[in-house]
Amino acid sequence: MTKIRFLPHAEICPEGREIDATPGESIIDAALRNDLHIEHACEMSCACTTCHVIVREGFDSLEPAEEKEEDLLDRAWGLEPCSRLSCQAKVAETDLLIEIPKYTINLEKERH
Repeated sequence: MTKIRFLPHAEICPEGREIDATPGESIIDAALRNDLHIEHACEMSCACTTCHVIVREGFDSLEPAEEKEEDLLDRAWGLEPCSRLSCQAKVAETDLLIEIPKYTINLEKERH
């Protein structure tokens, strides 16, 4: 199992959180399975940027983003060189440290 540590986020995990993920599983699938409700307005179809995360450690272990994801990331709030859409980034064998940005481009939060 791969460990994913989430830095504290005021709404989603105020204390931060560490979860287990299976290699090949997307970051968002692992998060949702562990009751970390990362927003995902497009139902994880790579059509929005609401599941944007910043991979603070372990970024190089992820497969490179495809062109569609790169194009969408250009619209994400708080974009950084180590930004990914959590619906597209598949966990490998390397542990990850993830920051969930404070804002998304959605005006209204989706409640799943």
